Amino acid sequence: MRRNILLPNFLLPVLCSFLLLAFAACTQNETATNQSANTSTNQSSSDSTSQTAGKTPPADVVRAEAANVEIKAGGSADASVKLTIASGYHVNANPASASYLIPTELTAETSEGITPTKPVYPASTKRKFTFAPDQPLDVYEGEATIKLPLNVAGNAKKGAHTIKGKLRIQPCNEQSCFPPKNIELSIPVTVQ
Repeated sequence: MRRNILLPNFLLPVLCSFLLLAFAACTQNETATNQSANTSTNQSSSDSTSQTAGKTPPADVVRAEAANVEIKAGGSADASVKLTIASGYHVNANPASASYLIPTELTAETSEGITPTKPVYPASTKRKFTFAPDQPLDVYEGEATIKLPLNVAGNAKKGAHTIKGKLRIQPCNEQSCFPPKNIELSIPVTVQ
């Protein structure tokens, strides 16, 4: 058997007000919890970003430029790619000191009868660093010049040409190494 519970008329508005207040309090508590979680997430993202920002060297830590090289048709000559490495930084030499290190590497494309061959890397400097205290590493610091031998076909068109190249480097400072990056470059060649 089911009983109907009758509330006095004055209790109904009080009960409704209580239920509305309870619902509003729950909603505010959920909003505050979400805002707190979002603030925490944003703080974590900000902390993560600042840690990542500390692991990325400035864009111009290593600059590469090539001087114009003049070559007679049917001849050969070396192009020079000069690396300028900011103070306090270095890049791994080629060959690198260990197999897990990324060596500095120059690659270039054949263009209009001009064929690049195997680059000649400069002598390295041996240095010890805090991230590898037991083993001196072969590195380039300051300035280093890579020679790129070029062969020109006898029927190559005379005048100005551009060889597209790419320099792969891994910049490091005294404490750690950063992710490797590629520097795109243009090697100007004048065929005579």
